[in-house]
Amino acid sequence: MSVSAQPRFPGPLIGLATASAALGAAQPTAALLGVSPPVTVVADAVVDHSPFGLVAWAIAVFGAADKAVLVGGILLVLAAVAGASGSLALRRPNAGYAVLGAVALAGLAAAWLRRTDDPGAGVPVLVAALAGALALALLRRTLPAPPGAAVPAASGADGSRAAPGTDGGPGAAETGGASETPGTGNGPPAPARRTVVASAGVLAAGALAGGTGLWLPSVLGRGGGPEALRLPAAAGALPAPAPGTDLGVPGLSPFFTPNRDFYRIDTALAVPRLDSSQWRLRVHGMVDRPFEIDMAELLDLPLVEADITLTCVSNPVGGDLAGNARWLGYPLAELLRRAGVHADADQILATSRDGWTCGTPTEVVMDGRDALLAVGMNGAPLPYEHGFPARTVVPGLYGYVSATKWVTDLKLTRFSDEQAYWADRGWAERGPVKTMSRIDVPGDFTRTGAGEVTVAGVAWAQHTGVDAVEVRLDRGEWRPAELARVPGVDTWVQWVTEVVVDPGMHALEVRATDATGFTQSPVEVETVPDGAEGWHYLRFTAE
Repeated sequence: MSVSAQPRFPGPLIGLATASAALGAAQPTAALLGVSPPVTVVADAVVDHSPFGLVAWAIAVFGAADKAVLVGGILLVLAAVAGASGSLALRRPNAGYAVLGAVALAGLAAAWLRRTDDPGAGVPVLVAALAGALALALLRRTLPAPPGAAVPAASGADGSRAAPGTDGGPGAAETGGASETPGTGNGPPAPARRTVVASAGVLAAGALAGGTGLWLPSVLGRGGGPEALRLPAAAGALPAPAPGTDLGVPGLSPFFTPNRDFYRIDTALAVPRLDSSQWRLRVHGMVDRPFEIDMAELLDLPLVEADITLTCVSNPVGGDLAGNARWLGYPLAELLRRAGVHADADQILATSRDGWTCGTPTEVVMDGRDALLAVGMNGAPLPYEHGFPARTVVPGLYGYVSATKWVTDLKLTRFSDEQAYWADRGWAERGPVKTMSRIDVPGDFTRTGAGEVTVAGVAWAQHTGVDAVEVRLDRGEWRPAELARVPGVDTWVQWVTEVVVDPGMHALEVRATDATGFTQSPVEVETVPDGAEGWHYLRFTAE
């Protein structure tokens, strides 16, 4: 095969293979060291240092998929940079290595800028740079020399010299001076088949190494993971929800949200996989008796159960960033009493294993509500995604000021002295949950039969309670819905009603009234800075 007939994509292919080798080597290294891989480190730095408005927009638009979108975007940028640098490396080899060095420096800077003080996070970045450099050097050796290169070659039978990388066959003889492959200009020639094969092999090896790195944490963390933790029975176990708590309407959110379906909104790009046997919680700051507690001591305390609905402040009107669970844990108020909190310490600054911080009003935790240091969720240890081995849960407050997953530190301080992660980015310091209602059945833009149609959904006003839910059809009169039973004021409540409709498109709206007598306003308010407001509105078609 002549050089001119060979594939013409050496640069991008070599660049992508180099990137695959780099990221593939970094992933298992990070897993073995127990630190975040470079892509996660960079993504964390992007989140931490992005403008507040951009982060809020991403959560509002992408919801629980925001992390996947961010990581995917970073990978696309890396792929583009890799392709371009691969082409550059064919013309200027040193430039390719320079790009690798620049990317490595960016990764090291991201590791340094992260919230977590983990010096080991830079090691996978260095390993990635070394693997990428070796891969680039290897793949460049598989290329034929550029036209006119002074490379020794064997003499042919007719006295001519065979071009490097050929067997001296037809078309290989030099005719004197620097020749040029037709159609290629003065740039490098198209790659030989061995370059394609070698690049494909490096790509596959990188992908295999990366997959191994993704799998390793699940193996390395088995010793002290959720599957190994045995939860004690609660000191005062709650009974099963009374009949009528869950209405059983098809399509209606169940009273208890299964753990696998519970919403997840946090800033952790890679879920921390802590070992419960190594976990410790530090309680300190403006207290008389600072102390630390480990999991064994925590499980020996009289744990309690509480049914609590959690809501994200980024949840839009009608959104699904809310869920209800039965939590098992130890009262946070008891931990604070043990520490002896100073009277002027109005904030509990909780810190997660990934460095995220949350500021909870001290008075709220101490007012008698079921604020917990939770270790169990719906009868099982917390899943990794929801804070294993321990997290805080405080009813009545949005998650950004109450629900710290993977919690390792509780510092008693003042709001005037220290700001938590989201408060520092423009969200309200104190985030009481607003009264909200949602229609689950029928779904937006779905089709139903004409005649009697079931309308059902959920409403919540955590730590206040919902007194009434009303629904109206096609801007008509408001009609009361039937409320399900609830075990207390800290959970959402299901509701249901029936409407009669003719064939055609119809509109539904819902509003709730809480136990204080407040009825939701129709005025729409965005999520920033302290939660959305407005009536949930949807359309459906009856046939």
